[in-house]
Amino acid sequence: MSNSSHRYNTSVKSSTLNPVWEEYFSLPMRENLQEDSLCLEVWDFDPAETVKEKMTKMFEVKGVKGFRKLMKEIAITASYGKHDNELIGTANIPLKSIPASGMTMWFNLSKKSKLRRQGVVKVRLNFSSEKNSQVAAQEHRHLLRIMLLHELENSKVAPYWWCGNFSGPAEAILTQHVAQSGLSPTENALAQWSVYCSLTVDHPLSFALFNMLLEKITKPLQSGLIKEEDVKLFWDGAKKLLPTCFGQIRKLRKKTAGDNTVMKTLREVMKILYKLSMLDVPDSVDLFPSNVYGWLRSNDNGRLTIHEVLNQAAIQGASDWFVHILDNNECKDKTEESRLQHLIRVIQLVRSDLQRAIEYHDRVFIEVMNFPYSKALYGLYESKIASLVEPEVIEVCKSLKRLNYSEGSTSSVHLAGGLDGATGLGAPRVEDEPLAMGTTLFELYLALQRFLILGQGLNETDWSSYAISKFHWWFFGGVAQWLDIAAYKALTRIEKAVDLDPLTVIDSSVKYSSSAVDTLQIFYQIKIFWTQLAWPDVEGSYTFVAKIIDDICRCCVFYSDRMSGRVDNAGRVSTVFEERFEVTSEWCVAINNIDYVRQSLEPFVEELGMDDIIQRLCECKSPVEAQRCKDTLQCVIANAIDTVKNKIVEILEIMVKKMMPSITRFLMEGAELLHQDCSSMDRVMRYLEANLDTLYQQLNNDNFSRTLDIVWEQLGEVLYELIQANLEKEKLATRIRLLRRRYFDKNKVSPNSNYLLFRKRRPPSFFSNLHECLKIMIRSFRQDNKDIYSSETLKRVEYLLKLHGMETRELIHQYHLERWQEQQAINEPKMGILTVRAQFIEDNLKLEILNARNLVATDSNGLCDSYVRVGLLPEDSFANVMKPKTQTHNKNLFPLYDEMFLIPLSHEQRRVRDGLLHFVIKDKDMFSMSNTFVGEAYLGFGDVPDTAAPITSLQQQHLPLTRPSAIDGDAIKALESRQGDKQAREFLKKQRQKMPGKQFFSLS
Repeated sequence: MSNSSHRYNTSVKSSTLNPVWEEYFSLPMRENLQEDSLCLEVWDFDPAETVKEKMTKMFEVKGVKGFRKLMKEIAITASYGKHDNELIGTANIPLKSIPASGMTMWFNLSKKSKLRRQGVVKVRLNFSSEKNSQVAAQEHRHLLRIMLLHELENSKVAPYWWCGNFSGPAEAILTQHVAQSGLSPTENALAQWSVYCSLTVDHPLSFALFNMLLEKITKPLQSGLIKEEDVKLFWDGAKKLLPTCFGQIRKLRKKTAGDNTVMKTLREVMKILYKLSMLDVPDSVDLFPSNVYGWLRSNDNGRLTIHEVLNQAAIQGASDWFVHILDNNECKDKTEESRLQHLIRVIQLVRSDLQRAIEYHDRVFIEVMNFPYSKALYGLYESKIASLVEPEVIEVCKSLKRLNYSEGSTSSVHLAGGLDGATGLGAPRVEDEPLAMGTTLFELYLALQRFLILGQGLNETDWSSYAISKFHWWFFGGVAQWLDIAAYKALTRIEKAVDLDPLTVIDSSVKYSSSAVDTLQIFYQIKIFWTQLAWPDVEGSYTFVAKIIDDICRCCVFYSDRMSGRVDNAGRVSTVFEERFEVTSEWCVAINNIDYVRQSLEPFVEELGMDDIIQRLCECKSPVEAQRCKDTLQCVIANAIDTVKNKIVEILEIMVKKMMPSITRFLMEGAELLHQDCSSMDRVMRYLEANLDTLYQQLNNDNFSRTLDIVWEQLGEVLYELIQANLEKEKLATRIRLLRRRYFDKNKVSPNSNYLLFRKRRPPSFFSNLHECLKIMIRSFRQDNKDIYSSETLKRVEYLLKLHGMETRELIHQYHLERWQEQQAINEPKMGILTVRAQFIEDNLKLEILNARNLVATDSNGLCDSYVRVGLLPEDSFANVMKPKTQTHNKNLFPLYDEMFLIPLSHEQRRVRDGLLHFVIKDKDMFSMSNTFVGEAYLGFGDVPDTAAPITSLQQQHLPLTRPSAIDGDAIKALESRQGDKQAREFLKKQRQKMPGKQFFSLS
């Protein structure tokens, strides 16, 4: 204004072309408003810098203009030793242009030497008879700043000690200014907050002072009683104070743990953070700028809360401390021993820091901020330790010497280098064998275990998510090697136990021998090893238990192989006439031994603590995951049991296979001479009875039942091969060779006589007799009213023997029955449908042939001249019965026959078992010797109602028409094999005529 003595300066806004001041000034006015004007000057402030300091800004300038300006400043500073501020532009505002209500407007900045404007400035102007409160508060903040700087300079107070007590004169001046400016207590507290926060960056003040101010300011802020400009001023101060608070947290380790002053300061800092966290931060305020908090990581929401920054500050302090530990405890050399000692030392120092945090700091953090400080530190430390220790441990475990041996053999077993550099295992007791790890590795293991226990106490619910919680897996290679050694020791002892076993029961109360008891004792020694190891990780426990079970299964199979080898040559009986196999007690004891070991697997697994492992899995993981693991482990157990059970079955099969040549020979001789004076059937029964009685007396019921099943299965295979050889003429020689090789060559049991039994074709009487012999055998050895045909092969063989034992006429009818079954399985008829009605009236068959639909065209005109002929089956039972025939319906694929027939039958014919009505539709051909076959259908006697009701009241029966297509039925094959039977040849010829142009039957 015209009164140049009233000049006011704003604060300096650095490094920006768009400064925002938001500052208030009150200027006194003279009475002559028409002549006065308000003059605004904008200056570029240049701090006092040396030439060297200005040279460092060489790479910060932009463009040629900026570079020229910097050179000018350097030249002036070099010449005069200083550089004055430069005027950017001015704006003159006549007071008479300001309305009485005030105004807010942008004004251009001009400069005399410049034609273009130098920028614009936004100003809010209004007239008032009283002093503005914003101006008063700003003046008080300026005065307070000056007084505080003077106070700090004169008192030389230590950092963080000044708590708001001014000297007497300074206190009087400040109190008088507050009274004159009319500032409220809240406005005074806000002014103090703003000034103290800005000065504490360079001159740290007591944190208790800020807590006291927050007590006065918090409630008005929450109630919305403070103006928007003052709210922004408050948060600007908080932005300056917070870095000092978080710096205290990051540097806690530089303070004396447990010192009263340190703990008091920490509590005051926590109170400040808590009070600020309870306030709502305006959206326009960036409380944590990245240029100040370079160590912060942003979250997904973009805005961090005070709690989140507190967590990161604690973690960052711990990270800095961990780096300090590594820098001051370097590994002296690169040997495995030195590296492991270094890791142990690092873990101990980290654990000491955690103990200090738990003992002194954790309570303050939790009481004030509800922040688990030690838990946050542990989260960082455990990940650091895991990444540091894991590769070292894995590498050391990999360097351990591994056990090498061939599966199923203990003769070539050795350690690659030995446990301690030796070349062999030696023969120490298994339970004394140590784990192949050094003492230092175990010290590291125990240090990690103690560290994990500390974490479990800090985080009881979620400790399993820590990387360190899986530290046991890092030692997996070492423990796996130890278990391999235990398994090898078990195999060697089992082998020795089998070799020394006399294969006699240990007493009359049991059916197993000494090697079975020794094997179980060896298994329980492995369980002792597992108990001593006490693997704490539930997943590791689950894995190793599965491995132990797998090793036990391998030992069981190994034991089974050795036991099978012991009895392989037992039971051979040689005479002048033959060499045969007899079941001995050694075979039974061997089978019982294997079964005893198999039955002991499940109790053994329970004693390994499987149920406890599953329960722990359920507690630390979801029930679904625990159930999946339980199912997997049970599957491993079931597979182990099944493997051993299959081994028992394999031994039983070997034993039965040794018996089969004699059984087969006696059986076939008995079939040849069944109804003659021959003792062959008695011989096979005596042979079976003697051997099966031995098995029954010495085996348990399950294994005896398995033996019977195997006998019938293998016998069924032999008989099936015999039947197939009888059917397939050109493959007869090949099948005979296979039979000789399978059942005779290896066992050296009179192959020539058996070859004669197989090589020729057999008459129906042979198969009938063989069928009868087979039924006699099965009835004799049927057990506990059990289903006779437990073997599917035997069921099939019994049916084929019955079929091949039929007479030709019976086979022909069997073929028709098979065609009838094919017809019943048709869902979509392709050859057409024949509709009929039929009923029995006492011993008379009344038949009404109604119509046919969708017949297949047989003439060149695309139509058909059809008629229906009816026959009753089996033919030999109805030889004297007429075969009715309908009229011919020309050129029609949908003929309406509508003809009624009454067929008288005898009482015996009416009750023929499996009687059939056979409907044949043919196309009448005027110029051919025979009519063309169109299709056929069957109706069983059982489907014809026996009623005297009118036939028109009965339900129509729609019969699908069919033709023989792919004939591979058992009855046809049996008929084909009877090449010398005239009836069979003529029947097959008739069937071929139904399919002209195709080979009806196949011998493959």
